[in-house]
Amino acid sequence: MLTAYIDTAMNRARSEFLPGDGIWYAEIPELPGVWADGLSEEACLQRLREVLEEWVTLRLAQQLPLPAILVGF
Repeated sequence: MLTAYIDTAMNRARSEFLPGDGIWYAEIPELPGVWADGLSEEACLQRLREVLEEWVTLRLAQQLPLPAILVGF
């Protein structure tokens, strides 16, 4: 179930190259504070998944709900 949540959230990720900084930036708009950066898009998205997994673990440990992730919007 958590894998499905994480996979769905990652499908909502938005990434962009920031030419002024020379790095990639990615975030999941529905999950404030879940973002990452990296030297390549692949590295950035890999780090984003790690951040998301840590974020989910922390929310569950604090007994906070996980926000709904809408599919297809």
